[in-house]
Amino acid sequence: MNLLVWLIVGAVIGWAAGLVLGDRNSVLVNIIVGIVGAMIGGLLFGGPTINENALNLTAMLISLVGAIILLGVVNLVRRGRLA
Repeated sequence: MNLLVWLIVGAVIGWAAGLVLGDRNSVLVNIIVGIVGAMIGGLLFGGPTINENALNLTAMLISLVGAIILLGVVNLVRRGRLA
């Protein structure tokens, strides 16, 4: 997948995860959350993700769920509830 498209889709996935959890982040953080969350979603669910050149609804949903999980864990650690 084109690098620019990958970064944009990662940012959108990270932004959507932030909306679900009520967390506002910068564009850079959204990109990181989207891409790393896609990797986590792929590991947990074994399906296609945005990191695997698959740009379809299944890949987007798996990537979104992974990003929500990542952002939720980060928020718990940041607030000191999981250490």
